[in-house]
Amino acid sequence: MKVLIVDDEPPARAKLQRLLLAHAPEVQVVGEAGDATEALRLAQALQPDLVLLDIQMPGMSGLELALALPTGTHCAFCTAFEEHALRAFELNALDYLLKPFSAERLAQTLERLRQRMHVKEMKAESERPRIALLSALQQLQPVLGHWLVPQRGGGLMKLALAEVEWVAAADNYIELHAPPAQHLDRHTLADFLAHASVRQAGFVRVHRSHAVNPAHIRAIASLARGEAELTLSSGAKLRVSRGYRDQLVLQAEAK
Repeated sequence: MKVLIVDDEPPARAKLQRLLLAHAPEVQVVGEAGDATEALRLAQALQPDLVLLDIQMPGMSGLELALALPTGTHCAFCTAFEEHALRAFELNALDYLLKPFSAERLAQTLERLRQRMHVKEMKAESERPRIALLSALQQLQPVLGHWLVPQRGGGLMKLALAEVEWVAAADNYIELHAPPAQHLDRHTLADFLAHASVRQAGFVRVHRSHAVNPAHIRAIASLARGEAELTLSSGAKLRVSRGYRDQLVLQAEAK
């Protein structure tokens, strides 16, 4: 379990370091910060499982920092002020430790983290067969011009690629924009663009994070630094980065 310590008082950080050392090697302190700005940078870079943070700090408070943490990062507050407890648990805090707290009290927090991580792993494990099945079905899709998207409650819907204006990358997912609808599917943008149906439909990558269906381009405007902006059928605006602009031009000439 990776832990990040955030407190503006060095003695408080040193105490947490000492208490957590007793739980090594299962618990690893990956970093510490004295303010929320540095903490957010470290949280994004190190992806800790748990952030132990104070509430009253210079600049951004611990409560504000909790809202900005990466998705999936747990947080527990270590503070001398009990009046913020309700707000902390509204933010789905893992725990709320009042200073001075004991080694046993911190151990309870770590046990809560252990249980939450176990539940998360169990859910992920139960999802793997369904995700693998969906992926296999899409790779075996015999009808060009369509994409199978999962539905809430189970099942698949056949989405005509001709209706999709553009596709955005969202970590290991893609967002298929077919106005007024938007569909989420567990594939990377690279996997989507490599699929035979998508190549047949002519989708073009115009940015590191999105691709466009050329059939829905209604206008293109030049921007500074060699970039461009597309206007699509629905009126949506889409940025074309300089590195992908030539590819879009070649695709248009081929049409």
